[in-house]
Amino acid sequence: MQENSQLSVLVIDPNPGMRSNLQNMLNGAGINKIEYAVNSGTAIRQLTRRAYDIVLCEYDLGSGDGQDGQQLLEDLRHHRLISPWAIFIMLTSEAVYGKVIGAAELAPTDYVLKPFTAETLGARVARALERRAVFLPTYQLVAQGNVREAIRSAAAAGIAHPRHALEFARLRADLHVSIKEHGEAEEIYRKVLDYKPLGWAGLGLARAQFAQGRVEDARETLQVLVAANPRLMAGYDLLARCHEALGNQAQAQKILEEAVAISPHMVRRLRKLGEVALEAGDTAAAEKSFKQVVSKARYSEFRDPEDHVRLVKALVKRGDLAGASGVVRDLERSMKASPELDACVAVSNAALHDAAGNRTAAVADLQGAVSAVRAGSGLSTSLKLGLVRACLDHRLDQGAQDVMMAVVNDADSGITSEHALTLFAQAGRRDLADGVQQQLKAQAQILLGVADEKRNMGDVRGAVQTLLEALHMAPSNLQVTIAVAGGVLRQINELGWDHPLGELCYAQLEKIRAIDAQHPRLGPLETEYQAMRRKYGIS
Repeated sequence: MQENSQLSVLVIDPNPGMRSNLQNMLNGAGINKIEYAVNSGTAIRQLTRRAYDIVLCEYDLGSGDGQDGQQLLEDLRHHRLISPWAIFIMLTSEAVYGKVIGAAELAPTDYVLKPFTAETLGARVARALERRAVFLPTYQLVAQGNVREAIRSAAAAGIAHPRHALEFARLRADLHVSIKEHGEAEEIYRKVLDYKPLGWAGLGLARAQFAQGRVEDARETLQVLVAANPRLMAGYDLLARCHEALGNQAQAQKILEEAVAISPHMVRRLRKLGEVALEAGDTAAAEKSFKQVVSKARYSEFRDPEDHVRLVKALVKRGDLAGASGVVRDLERSMKASPELDACVAVSNAALHDAAGNRTAAVADLQGAVSAVRAGSGLSTSLKLGLVRACLDHRLDQGAQDVMMAVVNDADSGITSEHALTLFAQAGRRDLADGVQQQLKAQAQILLGVADEKRNMGDVRGAVQTLLEALHMAPSNLQVTIAVAGGVLRQINELGWDHPLGELCYAQLEKIRAIDAQHPRLGPLETEYQAMRRKYGIS
């Protein structure tokens, strides 16, 4: 009892009688630090403010948007509002349990089936605390950024605690994925599947295959997986991505429609369906999906003003300018607190004015959107790229360049200078591509100088991070490539072998060889690379 007195608990349940019963049960177990949430919105706000040791969540939240406890958990995990070691226990009926247990990629710590007694709840809490104690050393290593040591810890713990061996195998695979070691993760998933056909392992295998560029293999794995686990929703999502990657937008749309028919309330999936449908030319389906997204997210803590922009674009493509104008007005009324409001309104109005043939007004709105991006507006990469294309269509050359530079300078965008050059070239504007390339080359040169300063101050890790920023801006620049290879080798020499950095170094050496096989720095760098492998016993 005494050890429970320091535990904090959040109870999420819309029923006041059930909240009272849970309080009595928890008090009986010596737990008195209890707070309450009546729906997903209040729960998210409370979890944003503070962390809890235990979350007890009713599956049927009675939310107006149809969100249930499982979807709330997925939102919390997706937005990292609860730590990996937080205890999340779902309270549900036996009938519902049978439906959700196979569908949940992000499973709760435990399920408690109703009706239950205080003894049952206490036993489940005790079991969850015992499990957390087993996993906590590994999770603490992850929190410290020591992923390699965490993988070793998980491997040892899986042997020491055979009851949790499969969970530790999953954790090890996830950790390998986090440092882009997809081959190692694939090997773990295959070993698990040889032992038992678990849905999460099949999904992990498909993700590893997809990450390694084996899209057709991933598609085949997922088709078998979804047929055997028709409620494993994340399987549909990845299968749709496979079809997208293979250029089959219509099939991707069909897969997502099947998923939405099974689980109609997940906003991220509805949003993706709308985007895929719009790309496939099915504007009616896109409009339907985006309308649902706007409606379901209206009371969400994760509202995105870009959902209104997407709906406006779908309505404009359908020729419903009046409806699109109404969506813009709703955006202005309902999203006043959003820092992206001005940019989203400007992009939406530009699309409306274009459709109405008012190019002068469209240009004015596009200029406003560009100004918002220059000021640091947190628009998505896809919306910024759409803005670049619109600027090109209206000969707003400087605006197109400025927005593209903002995209490329954002390391999280996934867009490199080579992508930028391709987009401008496709628009027939190689002159703008050359301008962007010169700006990026100049920025990369500045970063090389910053990296030198950090190295001279003894900050080898910081120097490498700066070099990676330069590489993102100028991936084909020989000077940058050589600097990255040398910087990585210095960090490895001083701080120890790091597998992803070792692979990165090897890739840069291959790039140098492809650009200039006779370069005088290539031989010494290769010699140093092999020496580091021998030093740390890398086979």
